Amino acid sequence: MNNQKIIIVEDEEKIAQILVDYLARDGFKTIVLNDGTNAVETIKVSDPVFVILDLMLPGKDGLSICTEVRRFSTVPILMLTARVDEIDRLLGLEMGADDYVCKPFLPREVVARIRTILRRVQQHPTVTTDEKIEYRGIVLSPERFLCRIGEEEIDLTPVEFRMLQALMSHPGRVRSRGSLMKSSYQDDRIVSDRTIDSHIKNLRKKLSEAVDDDEIIHSIYGVGYKIE
Repeated sequence: MNNQKIIIVEDEEKIAQILVDYLARDGFKTIVLNDGTNAVETIKVSDPVFVILDLMLPGKDGLSICTEVRRFSTVPILMLTARVDEIDRLLGLEMGADDYVCKPFLPREVVARIRTILRRVQQHPTVTTDEKIEYRGIVLSPERFLCRIGEEEIDLTPVEFRMLQALMSHPGRVRSRGSLMKSSYQDDRIVSDRTIDSHIKNLRKKLSEAVDDDEIIHSIYGVGYKIE
């Protein structure tokens, strides 16, 4: 991982410097921005392998930056926040962040999470020329609404298929129930959280019978689900 570039957008200089020091020990190069004004442009031209992004920034806030970056890049984003209420956490993940850490934090924990996310990115699902999505032996063919594990075809309902597709498109990224609802129901209907949970339960059962792993879809308490 030596010489890989990480952008840190953090207005508290002491926190930014601590992150720089710990990341340097792991061989990462860093670029530090102390406000959000030019963050999007810097990320675009610098092509980092990772972005550490504070939620509350002068110039432009972290959620706005995250939303804009996701329009042109899938670079992993870890959000830092001193605001621990669930709505901020959820918004950060909904805007496309891969993970979040609440202040105060242990620098080693941040570095460990970065390592984990970068390893996960290296195992990102591949999209073949016929638009198949593959992850951990599961193969989806969206145009044919076909799901296979090895030679076995998995019989999924349209809602289950779209839900699995949404999860597999970004392994490890948490999707809220509301987000899964939007991805899975194309007629804009509103369903309860219990309905989403029921679909996830059925999906887990069908997948576990084929891959012998009932933990491939993980519940994130208070937020939603992820596949990993």
